[in-house]
Amino acid sequence: MALSKVNFNSLNVTPAASKAIKFNSSNNGIETGDVGGSLVLLSTQTASSSANISFTSGIDSTYKEYIIKYINIHPSGNGEQLKINFRDGGSSYDASKVTTLFRAVHNEAGNDQELAYRTAQDYVGTGAAHLTQGIGTDNDQTCSGELILFNPSSTTFVKHFIAKTSTYSDDDYNYVTYVAGYCNVTAAIDGVQFIMSSGNIDAGTFKLYGVS
Repeated sequence: MALSKVNFNSLNVTPAASKAIKFNSSNNGIETGDVGGSLVLLSTQTASSSANISFTSGIDSTYKEYIIKYINIHPSGNGEQLKINFRDGGSSYDASKVTTLFRAVHNEAGNDQELAYRTAQDYVGTGAAHLTQGIGTDNDQTCSGELILFNPSSTTFVKHFIAKTSTYSDDDYNYVTYVAGYCNVTAAIDGVQFIMSSGNIDAGTFKLYGVS
């Protein structure tokens, strides 16, 4: 069996952010580019006493899956919860949604644990839905996690999403919360907004990725 040869001059592997190495279109060399499963960073926002963090562009039919990572999110008020809402056209973040939430809990003293379904934090409606438990305002207390939004440009199906978050709470517990839900609309989802249950997002970083 003959071996295929790759010419040295056909290599184009200059490092590029959010890119991987793949064969070129002629299959006689390699280059950097998007491949299946690659995370493509679309935008970054940094909160600073922000009433909300809103992704108003970049969520469209380009990708079937989007991931938003939220990193070291710190509230302005003690015990506030990070919440999520979606835009389905227009300017308002009021897409109808259905969610469910469960959590695991462990305190710093190591003597209190729980795994529980949280009926009080399930949600049906057009307002913002819970992502976390109460976040503390001590200098070292934050939450971090990620939200996955599936096929937001579909005009046939509801738009599913999943979120998981680790929270250092105002009562010195670690909470991991798992949220699943769907935007109960057939219109495309074209925006995502994060708010606190009350007050501002004091600090934190939000990154929007497309999954190629």
